[in-house]
Amino acid sequence: MSSTSPPLFLITTATTLSLISLCFFIPSNAAANVTETDLSTLLSFKSLITSDPSGALSSWNASLNYCRWPGVSCGRRHPDRVTSLDLNSFQLASQISPSVGNLTFLQRLSLSDNRLSGNIPEEIGQLSRLRYLNLSTNSINGSIPSALGNNCSNLEYLNLRNNNLGGTIPSSLGQCQNLRSLILKDNFLGRGIPPEFGNLHQLQTLSVSVNNLTGTIPPTLGNLTNLLLLDLYSNSFTGSIPDSLGRLKSLQYFQINDNQLSGIVPRSLYNLSNLVQLHLSNNYLQGFLPPDICDAFQSLQVLSIYQNHFKGQIPSSLSNCTTLYRIDVSFNNFTGVIPSTLGSLQQLNALLVSGNQLEAKTSSDWSFIHALINCTNLQILEAEDNQLQGVIPSSLGNITSLRTLVLSGNPISGSIPAEFEMLTNLISLQLEQTLLSGKIPIGIGNLWNLQGLVMSNNMLSGEIPSTFGNLTQMTKLSLNNNAFEGHIPPSLGNMQSLELLDISNNKLIGEIPREIMNIHSLSIVLSLSQNHLNGSIPSEIGKLNNIVQIDLSYNDLSGQVPSTIEGCQLLQILQLEGNSLNGPIPSSMSNLKGLQELDLSSNSFSGKIPSFISAMKLQRLNISFNDFQGELPEEGVFKNVTAVDVRGNPKLCGGLPDNHMPKCISDSPKQKHHSESIKIILVCIGGGLLCISITIWLVASCYWRKISQKDPQGIMAMTEYKRVSYNDLLRATNNFSVENLIGSGTFGVVYKASISLGGANTVAVKVLNLEQRGAIRSFLSECEALRNVKHRNLIKVLSVCSSIDHQGNDFKALISEYMPNGSLETWLHPNAHRDRPSEGLTLLQRVKIAIDIAKALDYTL
Repeated sequence: MSSTSPPLFLITTATTLSLISLCFFIPSNAAANVTETDLSTLLSFKSLITSDPSGALSSWNASLNYCRWPGVSCGRRHPDRVTSLDLNSFQLASQISPSVGNLTFLQRLSLSDNRLSGNIPEEIGQLSRLRYLNLSTNSINGSIPSALGNNCSNLEYLNLRNNNLGGTIPSSLGQCQNLRSLILKDNFLGRGIPPEFGNLHQLQTLSVSVNNLTGTIPPTLGNLTNLLLLDLYSNSFTGSIPDSLGRLKSLQYFQINDNQLSGIVPRSLYNLSNLVQLHLSNNYLQGFLPPDICDAFQSLQVLSIYQNHFKGQIPSSLSNCTTLYRIDVSFNNFTGVIPSTLGSLQQLNALLVSGNQLEAKTSSDWSFIHALINCTNLQILEAEDNQLQGVIPSSLGNITSLRTLVLSGNPISGSIPAEFEMLTNLISLQLEQTLLSGKIPIGIGNLWNLQGLVMSNNMLSGEIPSTFGNLTQMTKLSLNNNAFEGHIPPSLGNMQSLELLDISNNKLIGEIPREIMNIHSLSIVLSLSQNHLNGSIPSEIGKLNNIVQIDLSYNDLSGQVPSTIEGCQLLQILQLEGNSLNGPIPSSMSNLKGLQELDLSSNSFSGKIPSFISAMKLQRLNISFNDFQGELPEEGVFKNVTAVDVRGNPKLCGGLPDNHMPKCISDSPKQKHHSESIKIILVCIGGGLLCISITIWLVASCYWRKISQKDPQGIMAMTEYKRVSYNDLLRATNNFSVENLIGSGTFGVVYKASISLGGANTVAVKVLNLEQRGAIRSFLSECEALRNVKHRNLIKVLSVCSSIDHQGNDFKALISEYMPNGSLETWLHPNAHRDRPSEGLTLLQRVKIAIDIAKALDYTL
């Protein structure tokens, strides 16, 4: 070594200092570059935002260090590196910038509850330090990138719920060994759950509900021994529940309802001792509930298995699940009685057993009601559509905590207990379609909290209590198909929250109270049909500006339709048939822009069919059996012949050929003169026929008087005729539908009926209107005449029906041969029926008919 050479330790020291210097300066330059990268990434993210209503990112600019920007956090060890981007609930409209993948120190990315759209960038899969990713409650579409599972060794939380994601669930997510929560619910994901999810041993929450997932539940999910929540509901899973799920000893919430699962529930599932909620509803599961079901379920709070095929008895041992607050076994095949042991469940809030075959034949079978008095938290009791018989126990009124009581669809008899007035917390009371009779207790009108009262399809009678006017929170009142009498209480007008009022098919009388039309909240239906209401339609009807359907049919209403009807701006269905309404269709009805169905049939409406009817969006129009005149329109609803019924309007003409209406006659002077000549000739012929008819009638009267003297007891009974029941005729005429209506007269209406009688498969049924004066006399007279007179020119009577209808009213009908060519009236006046040829009968044909009638009369004499 030269003497001039530096010592070795100096060289070593210099080298060390140089390395230290390099280590000091190089990171400084790199840090500057990284700073620029994170800054540009954040600005790139902001640049894609199209809406920032709260101004959350308004301060994202150079005046403030980006680590202090709202929603941005930087690390402690690396103070210039972004570790968290948290922008929840700012309603930001944007797409997620792919540049987010450049935030390599990012540990938390939370953008939930915004209006983000577009796809999830693949670049997010580059964030190897990411622990928390929440993009829930946005409008993100596309599929879940498989890249999310490539560098996810640190990922613990992944939440993509409530978006528009489709495609399949990437199996690569099964590589995220530290994942604790995986939430993919409320999307449009398809196919099935990847079996690789069985590798996620740290997983505590798996939620994939409300998707389009199919296939079977992977048995590998039984490996997730740390799982607390398994949420698979509302998909299309098939097959059976894997027995391996019985190994999930930590499981607290198990939800597989609303799928297509079948088979028997594995016995191992009933051993999950930590289970708090078990939801198996709306599947095809079957079998029995174990009698020792609560031996392991010491923490069970919710048992929901409705809409399956379970059978057997409801285990009385359910009382051992002392923490149960909701039991829902509705719509299965359970039999036996409802266990009275359930009364020991102090926390019970809801007991739902509807739609089974549960019985109560004796008073002891109803003992569960008395036991439930001890359940002071019970708010919901639903037992509809079972086989509960007998009288409702009065002790039911002592369950004062009840808010919902449903006993509909049971063969319960007797009257409504007066003790119901103690159920002051009741919000909904449903007793429809039972065998209840008697009056409604007045005290029910004091249940101030009542919002829904349904007692339709019973045998209740008496008057509707005026105390119902106290129920000011009522939204639904349905008393239809009973035998209520008297007037409609005007106090019902106090129900200013009412949305539905149906008191149809009763025996109510009097005028429609104007107070009813002042219930502005009525929005679903107002049905007063099939009663005996009279008077005119109140002009206040126009105040029902939210109503969708009004049904006032089959009453005794008269007068004209009020012009104020135009106020019903949301009206879709208007039914006024079967009354005595008259006058023209009011022009104000043209303002009912949403009207879809209009039925004015069987009234006395007159005038021309307004042109605005063609312009309306009607889907069905029935104006049959009125007195309309003039030309039938051809536009709008009239284009669809099957949607329009114009029968029984002899003064109508024209229209489409399929209507089979007579052609309209021109009003030219020549044709007028010709028409007048024809009228004179017809009047002369008609006068002559009238004289002949009077003469024949006088001769016939003498003959019948002579016959009656010989037979003081009257004509012999019709022993040779087969009796027909009311139910037979109801079925044969399709509930006496308008489609089977042939015609109507002073004393009744005639229907076409499909029934085998007297060698014929089709007959005519004349139903007597017994409220019309003289109808009974007419019925007896026709019976006496037709059963003793037989001639080829007379219609043959086949049978009679003298019975009681389903409302307890007298019912009488004559059954005779069905004449497919119609009645004599329709041939003499062809424009009164759409199925008759427009040319009618010639004079020669009319004379022949008169001769045939004379022969028949001559035979009877």
